[in-house]
Amino acid sequence: MKVLVVGGGGREHALCWTIAASPLCHKLFCAPGNAGIAEEAVCVPIAADDIEGLLAFVQKEAIDYVVVGPEGPLVLGLVDRLAEIGVKSFGPSAAAAQLEGSKGFTKDLCAKYGIPTAAYARFTDVATAKAYVKAEGAPIVVKADGLAAGKGVTVAMTEAEALAAIDEALAGGAFGAAGAELVIEAFLEGEEASFFALVDGETALPLATAQDHKRVYDGDQGPNTGGMGAYSPAPVMTQTLIDDTMDRIVRPTVAAMKAEGMPFKGVLYAGLMITKDGPELIEYNVRFGDPECQVILMRLMSDLLPALIASTDGVLSSFDLRWYPEAALTVVLAAKGYPGSYEKDSVIRGLDLAPGNSDDVQVFHAGTKAGPDGEILANGGRVLNVTAMAPTIRQAQELAYTAVDRIDWPQGFCRRDIGWRAIARR
Repeated sequence: MKVLVVGGGGREHALCWTIAASPLCHKLFCAPGNAGIAEEAVCVPIAADDIEGLLAFVQKEAIDYVVVGPEGPLVLGLVDRLAEIGVKSFGPSAAAAQLEGSKGFTKDLCAKYGIPTAAYARFTDVATAKAYVKAEGAPIVVKADGLAAGKGVTVAMTEAEALAAIDEALAGGAFGAAGAELVIEAFLEGEEASFFALVDGETALPLATAQDHKRVYDGDQGPNTGGMGAYSPAPVMTQTLIDDTMDRIVRPTVAAMKAEGMPFKGVLYAGLMITKDGPELIEYNVRFGDPECQVILMRLMSDLLPALIASTDGVLSSFDLRWYPEAALTVVLAAKGYPGSYEKDSVIRGLDLAPGNSDDVQVFHAGTKAGPDGEILANGGRVLNVTAMAPTIRQAQELAYTAVDRIDWPQGFCRRDIGWRAIARR
């Protein structure tokens, strides 16, 4: 098969690294890709949200299968457009992608079908939103309804924080159209976990569990980011909790989407809060998490590509996946200043030295490009994902940080405590 992966981050590097190893993959392309992906696939300079450009490329190259990495092109309807020209792809339709594209849509679906999630209300008006916050009190959570690149959520520990978040989004237009409507919801107490399942419209096949670190600094301090590291498995997700999540959240959502006439196909990523009453849904994403994808695929023993195709074809009920028993952990190296402003184009050295003598270390590129002389340049906020696999999370952590310390990039930084929850639990 000729396969195209859409996207250019660490998740897409992990997808390309995995798909390139499949006997089914004859030739692999990635749009737009990055400097690391270029070692696995032919990178083509087409933006992930350039729907017309992608369609033209798919037809020109006679691509057999498209794997869509990021949420943007899914919400824009890339999968629907590919279906119109007879090309199979992995990911949900635009209608089904509303599960991530509109937090209000998801909350309304949960309310209608009894899926456990925090109490909420929806607002487009500053005054009524503020009145609701004053009536409910803090802590409370204020969310932009649409896609805001992971930056549209304020977990307000005080009423003043919540009121400022309302002003920022509705009056200040900080998130553009994505923040023209807000979802304000109750604050959930507990531990967060990420749960992934492949879905084919009817059947949901759970993947390995994972947990990420959203805050930028050690000890879960500082602002939220797209994710500063992750590990798999997540010890918080016991088999009982996995079964509970499938029975109370994932399968009812899959059935609800089918009943609503917009069956979901692709990977369903449930952000969970494990509360004293069991798992509750914080939000859905409609694509692999980043950086959770990196640790999950590191542990995948089976060939990924047939599993993705089975999701597209609606035959997951007869499918199974095998996993390595080892743990995987990834450390995100980010540009200094992230998640605020940061410089681009600094040179990264020592990448070839990072794995040392270990086959269990992979450096996935998240925001890089090749310089004029072939050097690797930083080209984003989250720049590298140093990923290691070992018998325990503590050993995977040691292996990952040893690799991190071999990389020469003074303009970068990372958290030094990725995996601390799992290690403390043991």
